[in-house]
Amino acid sequence: MKAVVVGGGLGGVTAAVALRRVGWEVEVLERAPEFGEVGAGVGVMPNAMRAFEALGLADDVRRIGTPRVAGTIRDPKGRTLTRVDPAQDRVVAVHRADLHRVLRSALPAACLVTDAEVTSVDDLDADLVVAADGIRSRARQALFPGMPQPVYAGTTAWRSVTTARFPRDLGISQTLGPGTEFGVLPLGDGRVCWYAATVAPAGGRSADEWGEVRRLVGDWHDPIPRLLDATPPDTVLRHDIHELAAPLPTYVRGRVALLGDAAHAMTPYLGQGACMAIEDAVVLAAACARADDVPSALAAYDRQRRPRTQSMAKASRLLGRVGHRLRNPVAVTVRDAAMRAVPASIGSARVSKFLAWTPPVLSPDR
Repeated sequence: MKAVVVGGGLGGVTAAVALRRVGWEVEVLERAPEFGEVGAGVGVMPNAMRAFEALGLADDVRRIGTPRVAGTIRDPKGRTLTRVDPAQDRVVAVHRADLHRVLRSALPAACLVTDAEVTSVDDLDADLVVAADGIRSRARQALFPGMPQPVYAGTTAWRSVTTARFPRDLGISQTLGPGTEFGVLPLGDGRVCWYAATVAPAGGRSADEWGEVRRLVGDWHDPIPRLLDATPPDTVLRHDIHELAAPLPTYVRGRVALLGDAAHAMTPYLGQGACMAIEDAVVLAAACARADDVPSALAAYDRQRRPRTQSMAKASRLLGRVGHRLRNPVAVTVRDAAMRAVPASIGSARVSKFLAWTPPVLSPDR
């Protein structure tokens, strides 16, 4: 059986690794001239780490990252609002490019094809087509022409990685201010991935994006100013946050399975966007290994993935509304007081609910 994966991002390459593990022939088509990931860091949550365990790659991922306890939420003055420390659950902080490299290393070079522009999935010679072509998925638009397109979530975001190394005991943290937040994700080599997000009209751009971030959070608590000072201004990326606000009625059509952002692009407030794509890949491969035919496999994939991912997307959206998107000073004060009053164990339990996922066992295709 042969699968063609359209899109060579983290989700697409993970799908290729998983399908090969259950005995499928796989080809990955990437329209860019080379494989890789742009951007900064990613927190591989415990649920995604279990997926990598199923693929036999967990040790490789840990080697390029650093397990971190997640994390502390503060206000701009540095006062703790709450701590989230799910028992025995650690986030592995990695650079996206390093994670992508580990995944590619599990694939033969011959199955990775660049400069491949796919205009129609109907033209692909395969038993299964995995559409992992991102939030602006052409495959999704062709398969569901009547569905609404991705919408602006009301927030623009910046991200980068420091060049300077910081102490290894620096923890994962998030700072919530009125209409703005700042996140810290230390990487294994001492560099720190950071992001900033603020409520703003769509399409805004500045000649000095580093300066815009400095204007927003430059007077917030340590180490935020030091992280910005350790970041080359020309490395700061800015992007508006979009999501599929209207959930799809199904993730499959014919021999095509949508995966990752193509199926369920979500806001980043739970840190689960990439993790959901990684889960998708393992579940799809397991379904293909167990079913007697592709339609049955895709029906099982859709049945398992749609409820979880759409629930995650909804929860992330709601978290944003009570998080940095609050701008009214009274509402911010009430939120901060409520976060301080709720025991950390309750917050950790809520987070653990989203992390509680067990991957299927991958066995070779019958």
